[in-house]
Amino acid sequence: MRPRRGRCAGCSATHVLLPDDLLVRRRDDVAVIGSALVAHVGGEGHRSIAVRLGLPAATVRGWLRRFRSRAAVIAVFFTQWALVLSPGVDPPGPAGSAAGDAVEAIGMATRAVVIRFGPGPVWSTVARLSGGGLLANTSCLWLPAS
Repeated sequence: MRPRRGRCAGCSATHVLLPDDLLVRRRDDVAVIGSALVAHVGGEGHRSIAVRLGLPAATVRGWLRRFRSRAAVIAVFFTQWALVLSPGVDPPGPAGSAAGDAVEAIGMATRAVVIRFGPGPVWSTVARLSGGGLLANTSCLWLPAS
């Protein structure tokens, strides 16, 4: 797939326009990546996840490493989204690991989106909320939810 580019009216620069089923610099569908993240938090190892998904173990291991390295930031980011979209919701309790906390926060934010706007694909919602940057290698994509 070759993503389209669009020109920004404000700065005249061109930007890559990703569909909401992809993440920045990841070739696999966000739902596939999301299922791997959930399986990992549930205790499954990267090799068995890779076999089940029919992907190289190194690919899945890379996703999981990136997710674990950013788990605290991801948890805060999606908790902020949940609180903005559904004020008064109680933040999730500790899930036992930073990655578990991040998955819980993602779930809380996507539930808030469903309550506010109606149902839709969960992991596409995650991609939209994160601007495609869920597993990006830079922190500059993470803007505070407002």
